[in-house]
Order: sequence, then C-alpha cells, then structure tokens
Amino acid sequence: MTLEYLTIVIDEEYFIFYTKAFRIIVIIVYDILYLIMLTKINLRDQVRDYLLAEMITGNLRTGKTINLAALSRDLNISVTPIREALTQLQQAHIIKAVPNRGFIIAELDVKEAKDLYGLVANLEVMAIENSEFTEDDIAKLIKQQEVFENAKDAITRIRADLEFHRLLTRGYENDLALQILNDLKTRIFFYEKAFTDDDSFYNKSDNQHESIISAIADDNVPTASLLLKMNWMLILNYIQKKLTE
Repeated sequence: MTLEYLTIVIDEEYFIFYTKAFRIIVIIVYDILYLIMLTKINLRDQVRDYLLAEMITGNLRTGKTINLAALSRDLNISVTPIREALTQLQQAHIIKAVPNRGFIIAELDVKEAKDLYGLVANLEVMAIENSEFTEDDIAKLIKQQEVFENAKDAITRIRADLEFHRLLTRGYENDLALQILNDLKTRIFFYEKAFTDDDSFYNKSDNQHESIISAIADDNVPTASLLLKMNWMLILNYIQKKLTE
C-alpha cells in the first residue's frame, strides 16, 4: 500500500467524518430554531388567550387602549409575542390599531353588528348543513340548553348561549371556518354583554334553541338552518335597536 493511497483513504475518512458531523450540526441547529419558533408561537397564543379572557371578564373594555409596556411587565415577557398576539386579534377584527394610541377594543356600532351577526349566521348554517348529528350530539345540545335556561346572570347566560352554538357547529370538518367563527364570537360577546340582559328577550331565544334541537333530531336540516338564522337575526335586530336608541 503506497503513501499516496493511504493519504487518499485518510482524506476520504476525514471527508466522511466531517460530512456526518456537519449533518449532525445542521440537525441540531434546525431543532434549536424549531424549538425557538415553537416557544414564540406558544407565547403568542398564551398572550392571545390571556387577552381574550381579560376581555370576556370585562377587565378590558371597549374603547380602552391596550398598553404593550404594561402587559410586558405584568406577564414578564418581551413585547414581541404581545405585539404578535395583538396583530392576530386585529386581523380577527376583535381589536383595532389607532395611530398614536396603539391597540384598542373598538366601540360598538350598527354597521359592524350587521356584518358580524350576518356572517356568523351564514357560517353556522353552512356548518350544520355539512355536519352529521349523532344521538350523543343531540343529548349534549339538550343538556347545554338546560344550562342556558338556568343561567342566573347575563354573563353566564351569554357564555351558555355561545357554548350551545359551539356544540351545534363542532361537527363541521372545516377547522378554518370554525376558527373564524370562534374569533367572530369573541367580538359578538361585547355586543351581547352590552345589550342582551333582558330576560324576556332570552325567552324567545330559548324557544328557538328548542326548535333547532327538535329539527335536528327529526333530521330536518333545512328547518334547523332556517331557525338558526332566525335566532341570530333576532339578536341582531334587538342589538341594532339598542344601538340606535
């Protein structure tokens, strides 16, 4: 075996070694970057959920500016995931960006209410028309309707109503549509919290819920769809009336 041949063999071994080492380094770097990305996404989603919870509990009200620096201090994280979460909420039309003020929860208005409730009604109709309902699904709707009927205060009633509608549409196998519905209903919460505290109003909604369940149990989807749309339009008409008083 010549020296030249040994040199070539050694060079090839070094090449293979360094190639393998390089691949390992690339994989490690990729994994680190992936973990960093996941951490950022998780932080963003956690901030988003926190802000939504603050809105639902009333700690963040319409017209109030959301202070990034204060949030950063309170949550002990950088402003980057907070800004990302706020941008997501802005894209979902839950908040809006105002020059020189930052992000605020938009005031309620008639035009937005019409667009909002009309879109939710159409999406939910599309959802139930493309869903299959089992006996278990119907039983859960009946049970949730009882929760709705027995609610003792406005906030509990609104949450029970939104949960009823979530159960109604959860069989729709379109994750994007369901996410859009979820975002829209966060905004709807502000309208219903502001105006729908009248028990007589909810008595009408009770009857419509029961009729929707009966139609679904009878496998009469067209009737269920019509009743569902009427249910949302009933709420919209009431809110529009309150907004223009």
